[in-house]
Amino acid sequence: MTLLSRSRTRRRRLGITTAAAGLLAALITAQPAVATPDPGDSPTAERRVSEGTRQEVKEAVESGEIPGQDQIVHSANIQHLTNIPKDVLPGTNSDLAFQGKYAFAGNYDGFRIFDISDPKAPKTVSQVLCPGSQNDISVSGDLLFLSTDSSRSDSSCNSTTQPATEKSSWEGMKVFDISDKRNPKYVAAVETACGSHTHTLVPERRNVYVYVSSYSPNAAYPDCQPPHDGISVIKVPRKAPEKAAVVGFPVLFPGEGPDGGGNPGAPTNPGVSKTTGCHDITVLPSKDLAAGACMGDGILFSIEDPENPKVIDRVQDNVNFAFWHSATFNQKANKVVFTDELGGGGAATCNAAVGPNRGADGIYDITGKGDHRKLVFRSYFKIPRHQADTENCVAHNGSLIPVKGKDLMVQAWYQGGVSVWDFTDSSHPKEIAYFERGPISTERLVGGGSWSAYYYNGHIYSNDMAKGFDVLKLDDRRTNPAERVRLSELNVQTQPDYFD
Repeated sequence: MTLLSRSRTRRRRLGITTAAAGLLAALITAQPAVATPDPGDSPTAERRVSEGTRQEVKEAVESGEIPGQDQIVHSANIQHLTNIPKDVLPGTNSDLAFQGKYAFAGNYDGFRIFDISDPKAPKTVSQVLCPGSQNDISVSGDLLFLSTDSSRSDSSCNSTTQPATEKSSWEGMKVFDISDKRNPKYVAAVETACGSHTHTLVPERRNVYVYVSSYSPNAAYPDCQPPHDGISVIKVPRKAPEKAAVVGFPVLFPGEGPDGGGNPGAPTNPGVSKTTGCHDITVLPSKDLAAGACMGDGILFSIEDPENPKVIDRVQDNVNFAFWHSATFNQKANKVVFTDELGGGGAATCNAAVGPNRGADGIYDITGKGDHRKLVFRSYFKIPRHQADTENCVAHNGSLIPVKGKDLMVQAWYQGGVSVWDFTDSSHPKEIAYFERGPISTERLVGGGSWSAYYYNGHIYSNDMAKGFDVLKLDDRRTNPAERVRLSELNVQTQPDYFD
């Protein structure tokens, strides 16, 4: 059911639910798949909530404070053009990348390629079954990169789950040749320490460097030993991707002791994740800059020498940030938006009990020059609509909307939907548009919602974890100038210079 756009801001009394936070791919057409989706890679399962919470959610739906189950609501300046449900890949949808008329959608069971030449009617070009969470995805030229952050029996697309305590287990990066979009070919695999939760491309003419973010080492894991205080750097020759290899492991958090020099977390900083690696990195190649969201730390570093990144500044927020998740530069590279993934993306944190400053974005100005640049905190931003306590909701993946003189961003908030907001004034950010669905369930906390929401060549594309691929059209005088900016390729974690 779709509701016509309506303007609303929810202020509710709902409390918070307690929740913790093969070298050939199986190309799926009409034939049976060679491999089968692996339940071992499934994300957070459903959780029971109390009878009191269920009643509160029911009352909020009946009063109109939140949309009904699966109901769509949006601001007047957003149009929902279409939704493409999941097909033969039943796993959780994850990240997105773009090239020309194609969108590449990650899924815990593999990836799907869409032809988006008509955004109102995307067409599936191919689907590749290759289980291995999260299947974070990027593209560069004829190459597609896929992250595997679950312990597998081998590097093939027919692998199964296997304990990380076994030395033969595999995690890391997979590389595909996508010169034929209808028939992607798996061409390389590179094992990396602690796997690859996410990755970031630093593309050059002859080579593509891949920064691999991973974390949570354990002395019992042969291939993921502490201290894990840096990132793996992979060099992929474009003309010989089969020669892809790790060329370095730069330490970003030097320090004494078994855990390096990152945030110690609890008990020193209660409620804050200990830094044992990075979750995500965003690079701005035109400025030789990168921003790292590294569990308990946010960092700014130089990538002038891409094999040897150098930290310029480091910040912590031990009051309101639980887990530094991702980062986005503004176009002038004088601001960074960091996100806090409070509850690990599996909790209900967009409610009055959690408040506006936790599970939010943190906006930082970049002051100074060169190696003397500093990250200076200005404010928090969080969507102003409270969600049901059966909805996982927290700040997640987003991208800039390229408008000269403005700092505008579209962002996914899981079941909080898609938000468009303005942070031109670092101290006073504000939402200017939104799209969301009502809760997947009013009886249980069920994981779902928008994993990634990105602006690409005039439209917003969202990969909903449960519902599929959404296309939105934004019509607003503040954002419409962005329609004149056209890109040939977009990996959001490799931010382009939109106006070069």
